[in-house]
Amino acid sequence: MKFLIAFVAAAAAGTIPIPGQVFGTPPPAGTVQINGITYGGNGCPQGTVSSKFSSDRTTVTLIYDSYIASIGPGISVTEQRKNCQLNVGITYPGGFQYSVLSADYRGYASLQKGVSGTLKSTYYFSGMTEQTTTQYDFIGPVSGDYLKHDEADSTSVVWSPCGVEGMLNINSQVRMTATNASATGLLTTDSTDLKFAQVVYVQWQTCKK
Repeated sequence: MKFLIAFVAAAAAGTIPIPGQVFGTPPPAGTVQINGITYGGNGCPQGTVSSKFSSDRTTVTLIYDSYIASIGPGISVTEQRKNCQLNVGITYPGGFQYSVLSADYRGYASLQKGVSGTLKSTYYFSGMTEQTTTQYDFIGPVSGDYLKHDEADSTSVVWSPCGVEGMLNINSQVRMTATNASATGLLTTDSTDLKFAQVVYVQWQTCKK
């Protein structure tokens, strides 16, 4: 099975209207690029992720082969939680900062009664202590596709360092728990369509002099 995760780092992303948020002027078009991505974790072991960059390197899509959490009789406890650490290098003009604002999650959840699933992501910048965490919970019984739009609380938004390069780190996990030992659950989607899509939006501000 495969998962899809897409990142948007274009300056235009700073103009996406999110209720209650105030946006500054983004950097000029064409001056923001994703320059590389590294990954690791039991949900994305080396060699299980492929990537595709747009021609202007403002977006990249990562396709996962093994980012699946499951639970039930005969399933190892190690399959109940999977995580993936992503390190996204972004080049942007000096004099600007950007901040993680929201994320979209798409996928499929199949949980019997007594099973719960969690999607959780923590965002932070290298060299900075501030973090922001988002979480979605699924309570069985539930079965079907999902689309979750995640908005970071304005009081917990973290800003990148001022400069021309910044490393955005995203530590994500999918986790399953059960109160019924005979119940089963799977947090993924089918094998022929998108599995897990995450689009990260950013907002911009001018560095203080």
